[in-house]
Amino acid sequence: MPDDTREMLNRPSPDALLEHAERETRGKLKIFLGAAPGVGKTYEMLMSGRAQKADGLDVVVGVVETHGRRETEALLDGFEIIPRKRIDYRGQYLEEMDIDAILARRPALVLVDELAHTNAAGSRHPKRYMDVQEILAQGIDVYSTLNIQHVESLNDVVAQITRIRVRETVPDSIIDRADDVEIIDLTPDDLIKRLKDGKVYVPTTARRAIENYFSPGNLTALRELALRRTAQRVDEQLLNHMQAHAISGPWAAGERILVSLDHSRNGASLVRYARRQADRLRAPWAALHFETPQSINLPEEDKDRLAANMRLAEQLGAETVTLPGLRVSREIIDYAHANNFTHIVVGRPGKPRWRQLWQGSVTHDLIRHAGDISVHVISNDAKENDQRRGMKPASQPKPFRIKPYVKSTIFVALAIAAGILLDQTLAVQNLALVFLMAVLAAAIRGGLGAGLYASLLGAMSFNFFFLEPRYTFTVRDPESLVALFFFLGVALVASNLTAAVQRQAVAARQRARTTEDLYLFSKKLAGTGTLDDVLWATAFQIASMLKVRVVILLPEKGTIAVKAGYPPDDTLVDADIAAAKWAWEHNRPAGRAADTLPGAKRLYLPLRTGREAIGVVGLDNDKQGPLLTPEQQRLFDALADQAALAIERIQLVSDVDKAKLAAETDRLRTALLTSISHDLKTPLAAIMGSAGTLKDFGGSLSEEARGELLSTVIDESERLNRFIANLLDMTRIGSGAMEPNYAFHFVGDIVGTALKRAAKISSRHKVAVSIPADLPMLKVDAVLFEQVLFNLIDNAAKYAPDETAIEIRGSRENGSVLLSVIDEGSGIPAEDTERIFDNFYRVSKGDHVRAGTGLGLAICRGFVEAMGGTIRASNRSDRSGAIFTIRMPVPDELPVMGESE
Repeated sequence: MPDDTREMLNRPSPDALLEHAERETRGKLKIFLGAAPGVGKTYEMLMSGRAQKADGLDVVVGVVETHGRRETEALLDGFEIIPRKRIDYRGQYLEEMDIDAILARRPALVLVDELAHTNAAGSRHPKRYMDVQEILAQGIDVYSTLNIQHVESLNDVVAQITRIRVRETVPDSIIDRADDVEIIDLTPDDLIKRLKDGKVYVPTTARRAIENYFSPGNLTALRELALRRTAQRVDEQLLNHMQAHAISGPWAAGERILVSLDHSRNGASLVRYARRQADRLRAPWAALHFETPQSINLPEEDKDRLAANMRLAEQLGAETVTLPGLRVSREIIDYAHANNFTHIVVGRPGKPRWRQLWQGSVTHDLIRHAGDISVHVISNDAKENDQRRGMKPASQPKPFRIKPYVKSTIFVALAIAAGILLDQTLAVQNLALVFLMAVLAAAIRGGLGAGLYASLLGAMSFNFFFLEPRYTFTVRDPESLVALFFFLGVALVASNLTAAVQRQAVAARQRARTTEDLYLFSKKLAGTGTLDDVLWATAFQIASMLKVRVVILLPEKGTIAVKAGYPPDDTLVDADIAAAKWAWEHNRPAGRAADTLPGAKRLYLPLRTGREAIGVVGLDNDKQGPLLTPEQQRLFDALADQAALAIERIQLVSDVDKAKLAAETDRLRTALLTSISHDLKTPLAAIMGSAGTLKDFGGSLSEEARGELLSTVIDESERLNRFIANLLDMTRIGSGAMEPNYAFHFVGDIVGTALKRAAKISSRHKVAVSIPADLPMLKVDAVLFEQVLFNLIDNAAKYAPDETAIEIRGSRENGSVLLSVIDEGSGIPAEDTERIFDNFYRVSKGDHVRAGTGLGLAICRGFVEAMGGTIRASNRSDRSGAIFTIRMPVPDELPVMGESE
């Protein structure tokens, strides 16, 4: 191995050193990662914190959620706990980690539980992991906990396993930047036993959790995800360590597969074999191609085949890498050593034996010099792997241009003039350098043809004007003959090399422009949020870069239809419709200049992702014959891949939204059916029982007994009527048909009417009303407002114990009238103060579930907001109990007394 290559391999990676230096300037992050709640992450974090504290480290608790677990609460003893910050959220005070207090205190280590937690509105950062990032930036170490279902890249996988989509996620970059990730593992049987023992949740919650989320199958799958994600992070740390310390690999702590691709026909087989090996070993893999100076002169067919193979590797999940190189075999091995690849996949040599002896063989060199890296040599099956596009490429005619040759003639003429001026002072051999300059200038400005022309013309002019005998093409002196011969040879070689450099420079500039256009297109697609925007951006980009007309077709109701075009055009003849449909169904080109249905006006190419074809692009122009050159076909592939991924992203978002809507609809339907089955059947059973008793035994019953049965019939009928009225009101709100009948009313009048209507419901409670007489009149719908108050009184009577007080208070505050319904019940859990206004949601207290549909408070919010007001729930501060407060705006113009009705 050359000394310079060995020195390069022994040099640490700049990227790894930069990452190491960055870690030195900030605090260290350790994540305790678990497969599910209850495996003991918080417990282990506190134990590690206690160990650090025992070693003399300054450790504080930023936030720890014990969830009532006695073992966890016991571990908090002896820690300094930073008081949490109280944040006012819609009238409720929520407690969050006080990041300012932690930064002011500046401990060496802070313990922060539940990294994926969403902070209350009004906090400095919306997510707790952002708080942690700020703490780390100040040089403070952090211990934190995280469940695998909160990792962003695994969110869809977890949802597929558990049928539950987690809303709070943490970017994968947080785990990637963690200094340590410790897996907290617990077998499914042990975790389920902890659940049953009440060490994770209360018994009723634990029972539901075991039946749904915490099934043995779910826990096993989540456990595997956690173990694999941790192993992936450890593998990245190992690679970074090797690169930072210039350690030549491979260290076979984990398998990594590298497939080497060139323009050979077996490239697709190599890619598929590497993918199968990666799946078998559950290892990451990459596809590598080295561009050599000879690559620019490859036939378009070979370039096309290489691009297709790299594209296939990317679609199958490989990391694709293209690098410049000269000695391909050695540089493949160097790359494998630097990136800790343990397997290299290459194709069997396809050259004849004599060419291998003359030019060498990459495969044989890899086998000889791979060392500890395993080399897999795959046979060459040209028939199976010759990937044809299914369409004819357009030719790239290069018309003869006279201008470069005219310039070459001028350069040689200038060389002749300069030679005549210098002939008196320079020897004839030195005059050849003047003509050599003309040859180089001609090759730079006109390419290889002009350079060769200048070489021949310069040699003839040099002979004619400056070699004896002059002004003839005869060469008399043998020394002059040798000078002419070597001048011609040097001129030819120099023109060839100069033209090659010029071709490479042109190709590099073209590649840079194309890359810039593709980057801008990708950036534009990333910022689009609707399918129409993606389609129009795609149509415009393809049209502008390929100089063609574009139509984009997507599936619709079992067929395919035009969705966008540039310039706009949605007219397709029968032949085009057939070609577009065939291209979509068979995932291959069809139409103009294609193997299938070539009589169509346009060429139709499928838009596809790694999974399937998701649409079709139609192209045409005013020329005849094939549309795209091989280079344009590769450019179209790059544009189409980006567009297909963007379309698929939009469609997946739409599918997720539809799935959410369907799940919500199903949940509401289930809740409605459950509510009807209980709240409709119960009063009907009471009515039927009482009526049946009166019919069959009415004559033998006492007057008092008959009165009680009739009262039961009336009470249950009223209850049933309220239930049906609630359903109808909820239907009005949901359909948007709410049209309040506004008029000016005194609040006290509406309160009195509502209390009369709720007299039976509130008969077991002490009702107190405090409505100031000077409250201004409100412009409301009296019927709707009365229904709101009735539902609130009904709710208070339902959840407050008998003989307790229900208060109705009115007041004025900042241009609004406040009306509060206050009870002395057990109050509302802090996490439910907003959810209680959702349809069919009911707060469960203990093992007793109150009768009701869960619609009353939802109707209250719907009616109040329809009338321009707001309603919120809170808990009493002086004792247990709930407060429901209605805030209605005071009208700008109040009516004169007597005009309210």
